[in-house]
Amino acid sequence: MDSPRKNKKLVLDGNSLTLEDLIQASRDPAFLIQLDENAIERIQKSRAWVDSVQKNGSPVVYGINTGFGSKATVTIDREKLKDLQRNLIMSHAAGAGNPLEIGIVRAAMLMRINTFAKGHSGVRMELVETVIRMLEAGVTPWVPEQGSLGASGDLAPLSHIGLVISRGVKRDHESESGQAYYLDPESNSCELMSGTRAMQKAGIPRIVLEAKEGLALNNGTQISTAILASTLYDALRVIRLADVAMAMSLEALEGISRAFREELHALRPHPGQIRTASNIRRLTEGSRLMDRHPEKVQDAYSLRCHPQVIAGVRDALDYIGSIVKTEINATTDNPVIFPELSGEDKAISGGNFHAQPVGFAADLMAMVLCEVGSIAERRIFKLSDKNLNGGLPSFLTENSGLESGLMLAQYTAAALVSENKSLAFPASIDSIPTCENQEDHVSMAPVAARKASTILTNLQKIIGIEMLYAAQALDFRLREMAAGRPEEILGKGTAVAYRFIRESIPFLKEDRPVYLFIEKANEIVRSGEILATVEKTTGQLD
Repeated sequence: MDSPRKNKKLVLDGNSLTLEDLIQASRDPAFLIQLDENAIERIQKSRAWVDSVQKNGSPVVYGINTGFGSKATVTIDREKLKDLQRNLIMSHAAGAGNPLEIGIVRAAMLMRINTFAKGHSGVRMELVETVIRMLEAGVTPWVPEQGSLGASGDLAPLSHIGLVISRGVKRDHESESGQAYYLDPESNSCELMSGTRAMQKAGIPRIVLEAKEGLALNNGTQISTAILASTLYDALRVIRLADVAMAMSLEALEGISRAFREELHALRPHPGQIRTASNIRRLTEGSRLMDRHPEKVQDAYSLRCHPQVIAGVRDALDYIGSIVKTEINATTDNPVIFPELSGEDKAISGGNFHAQPVGFAADLMAMVLCEVGSIAERRIFKLSDKNLNGGLPSFLTENSGLESGLMLAQYTAAALVSENKSLAFPASIDSIPTCENQEDHVSMAPVAARKASTILTNLQKIIGIEMLYAAQALDFRLREMAAGRPEEILGKGTAVAYRFIRESIPFLKEDRPVYLFIEKANEIVRSGEILATVEKTTGQLD
């Protein structure tokens, strides 16, 4: 559905989708989605072979003219192949729990189109075009977050998408169409309704699935990968913000700059360590708060070892990025159609739907993000403790005792850190056999990805709390040094960050409901605007 807001274009060819394009298009409905011309040709070639199997009844191919899972030995009559595909979608739409975010579902739909574009799924162009029209019209299926094991594909959640796309051969009950959000073009707001109604409002016909198409819709890793990709995209920004928060704390605690010198880190050249130390140097350049106490030769680990800790985080995120890049441009179907194969049977059954690589990457994400929050909380604690904060008042309040200041904000950070630790136990090492033991090893990738996403959400709050503390502490330092402007004593980047925070969060003069300050700080972190503002001065942080 074209409209004036469709001012961006994303061309999918099956091979070159990037993380940035995926997330931007999934979160912004202003994208036109197009298929590369060669992709259309590939789709049509693989479909032509499936059509011949559907027409002739041979060869016997899993999921085209057989049952599914442990029922792969059951051959299905030609006249029932359409029923087979619709039955698959209805029976497998068995999810539970809260709905996934709209952006996650849209990302999964985009990746599914990109998989189709590779030309090994055996679907009709009509199906691909239907999914494209849904994305452009703002029709997003309601998909519950629980129910997938991350093997044989994300069967349950992807089937909920299929409910909205497809209809029955002989019947089309609205109650069997699932639910979908419809983006009203006038109000630009989403309304949840039946899949039938959402598609009608968008002017998109629901289709009768042909052979292979139900299986092509629900047999893939796209839900697990969408959650991981979205988490990675936001984590890459949060890590840079963690450097900003740490630099502010370092100055507020009158830290030592020598621990971040380039020649020191060159002797242990982990790429992430070098990048992190460089960020801290750039953010604190010109600071008069650093190195004020020559008698102090070392800072605590939470300050001094920040580059070494974040080294592993940044390097791990690089690895996770390589997994995501591969997965969003992969064929994760079963069976996979190879039109160029000689012989009658051009389908190969395998295990490309198994999401173990995604599960491992998500568990690694959970682990490293935990540590970012853990070391940040230690700096928060130092800022709040009069015995550790270099002469600042207890809990950063002027009337300690009568008032508690930011005392409880540290408790909140500690609770979030502890919660993250409990969530970091790896899901990908678990497996429960299913489907009469045919599917006897599963990845649990969607569970791992959802846990990593929750940990990221908690981490954003922790970083916001650290910024809240650091800005409060820097106010005392500004007063102590009789500085009229923050630029007089703060670093090149930290002065910008301090000003940005103070534009929306005032100095806490007296006790107020602290949750209001925490919520605002969280908004600052989640929006990313503070990072963009800082980087206008420092250049893009690594």
